[in-house]
Amino acid sequence: MIARLAAFLTLIALPVWAEVPVQEVKSPGGITAWLVEAPEIPFVALEIRFRGGAALDAPGKEGAVGLMAGLLEEGTGDLDAQGFAAARDALAASYRFGTGTDSVSVSARFLSENRDQAADLLRRAIVEPSFAAEALERVRAQILSSLRSDAQDPAVLASQAFDRVTFGDHVYARPTDGTLDSIASLTVADIKAAHMAALARDRVYVAAVGDISAANLGPMLDKLLGGLPQTGAPLPGPAKVDLHGQTVVEPFPGPQSVILFGHEGIRETDPDFFPAFVVSEILGGSRFGTRLMTEVREKRGLTYGIGAGLSIMDHAALVAGQVQTANATVKPTIDVIRAEWARIPEITQEELDAAKTYLTGAYPLRWDGNANIARALVGLQMDGYPIDYPAKRNGYIEAVTLADAQRAARKVFDPARLSFVVVGSPVGLDAQ
Repeated sequence: MIARLAAFLTLIALPVWAEVPVQEVKSPGGITAWLVEAPEIPFVALEIRFRGGAALDAPGKEGAVGLMAGLLEEGTGDLDAQGFAAARDALAASYRFGTGTDSVSVSARFLSENRDQAADLLRRAIVEPSFAAEALERVRAQILSSLRSDAQDPAVLASQAFDRVTFGDHVYARPTDGTLDSIASLTVADIKAAHMAALARDRVYVAAVGDISAANLGPMLDKLLGGLPQTGAPLPGPAKVDLHGQTVVEPFPGPQSVILFGHEGIRETDPDFFPAFVVSEILGGSRFGTRLMTEVREKRGLTYGIGAGLSIMDHAALVAGQVQTANATVKPTIDVIRAEWARIPEITQEELDAAKTYLTGAYPLRWDGNANIARALVGLQMDGYPIDYPAKRNGYIEAVTLADAQRAARKVFDPARLSFVVVGSPVGLDAQ
């Protein structure tokens, strides 16, 4: 059965997005979902996301939501971890649980013939997890091992340092996975509290793609999620972005340094969002030919790769980028980035056309399978986009003029606020 499911995953490829109809489904119990029916293959991909994520961790309980999510597949009722895995495999189902800063995600894939049983087993995991002490200790040990490894990874340390500098005393400054001390101190009661806080019906977003009808999806969602609390913990408020042109250096031994850089950005609701999005591709897209890739890698050989772009979170928006380089070339790398930031408004029509061609051409690749489509649709819901956005998105890109791009470049990209956080042993670089 597992091999059969894997074969289905390799076969699924829905048509170009404009040809795929999306329905909004409202369950009898009031749960809203987006649905793409694809009955040609007897398989369903279900994506569920709860807004909040690790940002809901209580002070001193950092990592509780992530540990909770890691325990959802570790037993329910009379099924221990092994029993749950056996029941899942017998149904040829796949469940994945994850935690990000702003959300908890549940990804499920199952055969149509096993839909009811697979959904019921998933319901038990989400609504009735056992949180057994033995499972808690096993998953805790895995997370502690990962945290010890992260403490030796300069890229992880740089990301954590950047968050501390950027967000100050906001919850975004705290490590998503927790700390060695916080994870070690978490109890079963803490995990149960995190479950009540994070998994609630007032913050759930759902998308389904595959062999299921609207008439079947609604009742299934009520059975799947109806047993959750109506409301969860309050969401955090807006985060102040404290990036004002500073350079922060955190020493770390090794031949190279990791550099994160950026400042406050722009939200999707801003009328200049799409022009700024195109400008960010011109500046820092990962393809060859972008400004930073050309100047930092191709012309000077300072790194193997560099990227920057718009980074939008639920409670903050950034323009941010990352690069890794030898300690001796940290300062020259930063100097080039500063220079490119200052000349962003000097966009040419050729650059604009190349960026628009890339962005519109790459977009359909996101819709290459049921699971990918379900994930993308949930993301669009959480970001507040209308249901017809995917069909219209490339039109928004195409409509960006040179004047629009130059205006957005001046408005959004500010050399005076551009800040750097460096983890490593950079040569000749002074913190500011």
